[in-house]
Amino acid sequence: MEVNFQILIGTPAEGGYGGINMKHKKDKSLSSWRETREVNRKLLKLIYRERPKLLALHILKDIWDALTPYAGIYLSALIIEELAGSRNTDTLFYLVAASLLCAALIALAGAFLNRAKAVENTGLYYFVRKLLSDKMLDLDFCITDETETHRALSTIYQNQNGGGWGIYNALYLIDSLVSSLFTLLGGIALTITLFTSRVPDSAGSMAFLNSPLFLLPLLAVMLAVIYLAPMLSNKAESYYAFYSGDHNMANRLFGHFGFLGYNNQLAADIRIYRQDILCRKYNFDKTSTFNSMGRFAQLARGPMGFYKSASAAVSGILTGVIYVFVCLKAWAGAFGVGMMTQYIGAITRFATGLSSLISNVGQLRINTSFVKQVFDFLERPNVMYQGSLTTEKRNDRQYEIEFRDVSFRYPGTGQSEAPSAEQSVVQPAEQSERQYALRHVNLKFRVGQRMAVVGPNGSGKTTFIKLLCRLYDPTEGVILLNGFDIRKYDYQEYLSIFSVVFQDFALTDMPLGENVAAASEYDRDLAQSCLEKAGFGERLKELPHGLDTYLGKTLDKEGVDMSGGEKQKIALARALYKDSPFIVLDEPTAALDPIAEAEIYSRFNEIIEDKTAIYISHRLSSCKFCDEILVFDKGNIVQKGSHGVLVSDVNGKYHELWYAQAQYYDENNSENTL
Repeated sequence: MEVNFQILIGTPAEGGYGGINMKHKKDKSLSSWRETREVNRKLLKLIYRERPKLLALHILKDIWDALTPYAGIYLSALIIEELAGSRNTDTLFYLVAASLLCAALIALAGAFLNRAKAVENTGLYYFVRKLLSDKMLDLDFCITDETETHRALSTIYQNQNGGGWGIYNALYLIDSLVSSLFTLLGGIALTITLFTSRVPDSAGSMAFLNSPLFLLPLLAVMLAVIYLAPMLSNKAESYYAFYSGDHNMANRLFGHFGFLGYNNQLAADIRIYRQDILCRKYNFDKTSTFNSMGRFAQLARGPMGFYKSASAAVSGILTGVIYVFVCLKAWAGAFGVGMMTQYIGAITRFATGLSSLISNVGQLRINTSFVKQVFDFLERPNVMYQGSLTTEKRNDRQYEIEFRDVSFRYPGTGQSEAPSAEQSVVQPAEQSERQYALRHVNLKFRVGQRMAVVGPNGSGKTTFIKLLCRLYDPTEGVILLNGFDIRKYDYQEYLSIFSVVFQDFALTDMPLGENVAAASEYDRDLAQSCLEKAGFGERLKELPHGLDTYLGKTLDKEGVDMSGGEKQKIALARALYKDSPFIVLDEPTAALDPIAEAEIYSRFNEIIEDKTAIYISHRLSSCKFCDEILVFDKGNIVQKGSHGVLVSDVNGKYHELWYAQAQYYDENNSENTL
């Protein structure tokens, strides 16, 4: 069972904070029978489309497992009947030989089917993961950036890994449903004569066993008991689904606090602040969800325990009724001891099959709401317009980008309810302006320009880059590439003209060269050249396998753990390898030491070559090599110009930011020494 280490703490309305002070309310309601049918049919179509062999093997194995036991029951009954009757040696020999041969063939075929099914099942986990991962990659970034999207995906994984609900459970239940159905059919075929075999008239008072007035009520009681047992069991199981919010939140807390000590990146911090003591609060609290005084313990001692016990008691009653009825008919002379063995075995399997069928249908209905969550996620529509214009592949890199009166407001930041008394003091126009991350931005990029973007936190710098790369579309205004609205270009082709080193970039545990090229097949000479330009050349010579050295030891024991600065150089090399006309650097030297940073700046023109570079930084000293500096504040570009011009404007924002940093270096000569 996988443990999801991500922790998303919900609001009280979403289930509260783990097992501590959680609002114990039902999170799920039962789906209708129609919805149950439609959702699971959709799931079967999906699996058949993507993994037809998996579905075929599951069904074939279910049918085989359901019907083959009846062959053994039937042949065993014939052997016992012969032993109790004429005891013919030849007949017994053939029956025993047939029974052994049948058992051998059934076992052989069963092992073959089981192996084939196991092979297909091995990829089921990765199939589901890929299904959800592909959807995340296919979604517009503006949708994946929403908290609700991550909450929905996290909930799906929690349901699967914690309670076992969702696609895996649906496939298991459909398996059991098919098996139950054929078990039922096989049982009917071998037990129908139990009710049609007549007790001889010589049995006297026992002849009442032939009467329809006895058989019909008996059959009704048996069917009622068979129906009641799984219904009671389903009622008990439904509590896990109804309180899945409690279950999932407890799993998240356990996945976080229960495994915090395994995270080597946090080991020092945990020890310094004794956060292990904090973990105890959540790991040893008896009132938390899974512990002895928690929600599910209370349910187990209450309604869940009652329904489970009642289900077991009803099943015991059914077994007793079956044995009494079969034994009475055999005692009265309706059939011999061999047939009695067949009937007891067959009717027991019939009852098990019917009970399982009813139980699985009920469980499938409970599970449907979880499968529906998966489909709701998979069917989330994209909202960004996908253009069709081809982005020109220009050798002269003559690209021009223009922001024309661009404003942007993140989704969900609009005023959706009446303002509070405190908010009402703010004028509506002013309040509306505050909702914008960017406001009335007008800008043109010159080819080959080195441009710095600076400003306080929350001033709109990152939003500006997201709009430039079309991770979001403007709320107002338009962004143009060579005179055309960027929304009209093919989305992937438009992205191809940008190389970005994000502040929170991602490297994989694969070899160094594959990380630089973002591909398994790549130009090794180019990858090495890019690493050298990024300042990684000396470190590359020290690596045991050069470009084939794995990053980290997860996949290779000879892998090398990189420092934060080394990782940042690799990320920069990756941006250079892509060789796009625009390169965006978001704090590209934040993890570098001053010497390495100075080396990068001294060779910046050599590194960037003829590309248009956009550089975001809080270190204003690093902006001095740029042609133009954009100063953002409260979503607006408040200043533009070179370092010398901006720093001399004593009333400007740039001057304020510059001297706020300069005072910590040299109060007497800050402009030159920062």
